[in-house]
Amino acid sequence: MKRETQNILLILLGGALLKIAINGDYLRYVKPSQQPWIIAGGVVMLVLGVVAILRDLRGTRKSDVDDGHGHQHRVRSAWLLMVPVLAVFLVAPPALGADSVTRTGARAPQSAVAADAAAFPPLPPGDVVPLAVNEFVSRAGWDRNGTLNGRTVSLSGFVVHTDGQTLLARMVISCCAADAFPVTVRLTGGSADRFASDAWVEVTGQVVPGSATKGNSYTPDLAPVTLRGVGAPKDPYEY
Repeated sequence: MKRETQNILLILLGGALLKIAINGDYLRYVKPSQQPWIIAGGVVMLVLGVVAILRDLRGTRKSDVDDGHGHQHRVRSAWLLMVPVLAVFLVAPPALGADSVTRTGARAPQSAVAADAAAFPPLPPGDVVPLAVNEFVSRAGWDRNGTLNGRTVSLSGFVVHTDGQTLLARMVISCCAADAFPVTVRLTGGSADRFASDAWVEVTGQVVPGSATKGNSYTPDLAPVTLRGVGAPKDPYEY
């Protein structure tokens, strides 16, 4: 790879990192705590690329004065070839969605404490309790005290249509999108069937007791009471 190409790629990568860190698109790929490291990496790459290009340009001008064979024109041509690469490179791919759910088996997060009933305290008072899908699925699959039974909860996630079922899903990550796995809730009654896959919804309802089993990868049933479409959140993952 030519030096000018290496330098431009450094600037492209640094610029892309800074762009997604500033506008929040980095949340499609990593946890919020990673933002300072992304900014620092982008700044370092950008500075290195600019310094290297300025140094090479000074060397090119000296060479043009010495031989007059038009080398500067060829360097400009190399820069123009990178314009379409720049346009493509700075377009951020979307966050993981329904396609990732259908290709990856859903599961309920389990840990050493998850099998302990004390890990699931009673839900707070209120007619409707907001819960992360991750927590809802964990309680439905592992809570021996049945703290979800008879309680109305509020969940938000994206719709997935698969195998004749309509699911509410969220992707859970521990570090970045590379280690993501889905947690899913089966929406009963057909009220969510009208929403397209990847559409974000907010649903209130009650768990169907005993519906989350090892045989269905601990995917509980939720009987919806209300259901409405919402915009995708800036941070689409759970942790």
